[in-house]
Amino acid sequence: MSDVRQGTRLLIVGPPGSGKGTQAGRIADEYGVPAISTGDIFRANVKNETPLGVQVKAIMDAGDYVPDSLTNELIEDRLGQPDAERGFLLDGYPRTAAQVEYLDSLLASKGESLTAVVQLTADLDEIVERLRKRALDQGRSDDTEEAIRHRQDVYLRETGPLISEYEGRGILVEVDGLGTIDEVASRIDAALAARGIRPTAAA
Repeated sequence: MSDVRQGTRLLIVGPPGSGKGTQAGRIADEYGVPAISTGDIFRANVKNETPLGVQVKAIMDAGDYVPDSLTNELIEDRLGQPDAERGFLLDGYPRTAAQVEYLDSLLASKGESLTAVVQLTADLDEIVERLRKRALDQGRSDDTEEAIRHRQDVYLRETGPLISEYEGRGILVEVDGLGTIDEVASRIDAALAARGIRPTAAA
C-alpha cells in the first residue's frame, strides 16, 4: 500500500485542436479538482499585479518566454492554495524536463505524486482540417495550413520527451481525441476508471 496521500492529481496533454481545454474543464468539474492552466495563472497574476505577475508582464511585453524558474514559482504558489489540497488537473505544465523534475520534487515534498497523465491523441491531417475549417468559419485567413502544421510540429517536439518519461513511469493514459465532446469524455472516463480513478460522485 502506497503512503502517497490520497487525491487525484492529473496532467492533460494534447495537440492544438484536440479539444484539450474543453476536456480539461469537464474533467476538473467531474473529478472535483481545480483545472490549473499556466496561461490562466499568468493572466491572473498579471491582472492582479502580484510581484510575480509584474515580472511575467515585463518578460511577455518584451516578447520573451517566461523562464522555468518563474513558471515553477507560479505553479508552486497555485498548488499551495486550499482548493488544490485534494488534487488538481494541470494543463500546460510541465513543458520541459526541468519542469518535470521540479514538479516531481514539489509533490514528493508533500508525500504526493501524479496519479495519471491523460494524452489526447489525434490524426495530424484530421486536426489540420478541423483547425482550417474553424479558422475559415471565424474569418481568420492568416491561420494557414502551414502555420497550423508548424504549431503541431512544435507541440510534438516539446511534449515528446515528456510523454516518453510518463509512459516509462506507467502513468500515461492514451485517449483518442477525435469525435464529439461527449465521445471523448466517455473514453477519458473509461480509461481513468480502468486505473481505479473515478469521478468524485462515483468514488
